[in-house]
Amino acid sequence: MSAPRVDSGSLAHAMTASQPKPRKLATGLLVLVLLFGLSLPGLTHYFEQGFYLSLATRMVIIAIAASGLNLLMGYGGLVSMGHAMFIGIGVYAVGITSAHGLYSGWQQLAMALGLTTVVAFFTGLISLRTRGIAFIMISLAFGQMLYFLAISLEPYGGDDGLPISHRSQFDWLPSLDQPVVLYYLSLVVLGLVLWLIHRLVQGRFGYVLRGLHVNELRMRSAGFSRLRFQLCAYILSALLCTVAGFLLANLTKFASPSYLSWQSSGDLILMVVLGGLGTVVGPLVGAVAFLMLEEWLSGLTQHWMAVLGLCIFAVALWSRRGIWGWFTPVSNKS
Repeated sequence: MSAPRVDSGSLAHAMTASQPKPRKLATGLLVLVLLFGLSLPGLTHYFEQGFYLSLATRMVIIAIAASGLNLLMGYGGLVSMGHAMFIGIGVYAVGITSAHGLYSGWQQLAMALGLTTVVAFFTGLISLRTRGIAFIMISLAFGQMLYFLAISLEPYGGDDGLPISHRSQFDWLPSLDQPVVLYYLSLVVLGLVLWLIHRLVQGRFGYVLRGLHVNELRMRSAGFSRLRFQLCAYILSALLCTVAGFLLANLTKFASPSYLSWQSSGDLILMVVLGGLGTVVGPLVGAVAFLMLEEWLSGLTQHWMAVLGLCIFAVALWSRRGIWGWFTPVSNKS
């Protein structure tokens, strides 16, 4: 009696169907995170834990900045050690204008974005004429220049920082003095940023940007200008960091030169790598994981930075695509 014949193609299909699909798992995780994020203010109010709402708001805001850096670093292959200066521009735009009695959020944001566009254009025009380690060092130099400029602003606190008396006021929005309003506003901005980056990287701009990173000579021979596309990515990433700085100033009500330091730029790079370099959701995952580990470990030991470094090393060692890479297939860039 002959054994029944098994079709290898059907068997492979059955085995594949029985395995969990990473894309569905990732989608399910995103839905759960979204539901948790929307319900978080209610949970913190119910359990009377307002601190965690403030921490979650900070995570969302930092994720916006990390997403901006990821556009340049993850898709363009340009490691910037000076992107914290754009966060600082957003912070000081709120702080300095508030010190002069200007509280309109629209005017503050317009000033911050306008100044960032000018600074990013000229610094990017110079930095992007270099490559590799030279780009890293020049971006670091520009960041340190603005850092020491902030320290020299004695009328606005200098090294001690500048307290912000009033949060930004938007005519048609509820007051940002309510923590729930600031949290939901930051969450909406983050959602728009992630949608924008997804649209960009899945379109012509994103493919050209990645192509210049992988094979610049071939892309230039096809007629694509490296400087033009990378400069656009540099300016856009800077604007996203400025928006994050604007929100951060309204959260902390304090403008400090430490926001512009190279350590802040390094933290952003760690978040992007930790969450998933070159993925849309990775910076959000990295920002949440980094700040949660920082908060948890700092309460356990005074040597928490060493433990945090080991955790980041472990993730980088076991997953080249970061934490988000554990839940998504290699071909998935979501």
